[in-house]
Amino acid sequence: MVRSSRQRERERVGTDENTEETEQDEKEACPECESTSLVASADGGELVCDDCGLVIEEGTIDRGPEWRAFDHSERQQKSRVGAPTTQTMHDKGLTTTIDWKDKDAYGRSISSKKRSQMHRLRRWQERIRTKDAGERNLQFALSEIDRMASALGVPRSVREVASVIYRRALDDDLIRGRSIEGVATAALYAACRQEDIPRSLEEVSDVSRVEQKEIGRTYRYISQELGLKMEPVDPKKYVPRFCSSLELSEEVQTKANEIIDVTAEQGLLSGKSPTGYAAAAIYAASLLCNEKKTQREVADVAQVTEVTIRNRYQEQIEAMGI
Repeated sequence: MVRSSRQRERERVGTDENTEETEQDEKEACPECESTSLVASADGGELVCDDCGLVIEEGTIDRGPEWRAFDHSERQQKSRVGAPTTQTMHDKGLTTTIDWKDKDAYGRSISSKKRSQMHRLRRWQERIRTKDAGERNLQFALSEIDRMASALGVPRSVREVASVIYRRALDDDLIRGRSIEGVATAALYAACRQEDIPRSLEEVSDVSRVEQKEIGRTYRYISQELGLKMEPVDPKKYVPRFCSSLELSEEVQTKANEIIDVTAEQGLLSGKSPTGYAAAAIYAASLLCNEKKTQREVADVAQVTEVTIRNRYQEQIEAMGI
């Protein structure tokens, strides 16, 4: 009984101390302006008030490396860690690779016998990286995503998101009965929409080995099964890219965004293709700004038909009262 009472007393004292420390952390404020928005610097050496800029705490601990580097190549040579993990590789980049250079640690060329031995080691190392058919399929799918993303010119963040979406579909067994290329293309299309870097289905299908109808069907299936929250694409996201391809000025781009805003408020955007809507707004803006482009030129860039541009154009100029 005495021992259990002491244990309860220690637990109570420890709880009180933790509560006091939490209250002190919550009450910590700037002595100058009494603001509680305190920000630590990137290296963790200083605690600065975000409102008045007062340095509250200043440490002298340097958390960086002990060596100096003046360019990227020198920094890479002195670094003692590898590359960060990535979802774009089937093993997340954690396996080792044998360098293709036939040189030793001192940069000297190796003998022909060693060269043939290293060639065999490289071949076996590539074979054992994938231990079963599932990993080989994943490796093929991620390489397809990387190839299509490079062709579309999207940043690396989109490739990472697309790889995560494909892995989730693989874990939920959504690929059974569907082609690997189709699911990979649908994952890339979904990642573009999530990262606000829209690419139309026509653009994605041009770099894919799958038909557009199958891409759309697979995209709707995986987005529903995985619960991906996809907002409607804003036509203004396409305007800068289309204007750049057509070599139009900033004035045309601003006018096209204005046309889209005014007409969308009147409900004309509902049920319309965002690429066709943006193309029609650019065509109307080019006429208003005396930088005329033909409907054929705009249609080729936006990958829509001239009929679509004419129909959207008539609706927009009537809504604008032009």
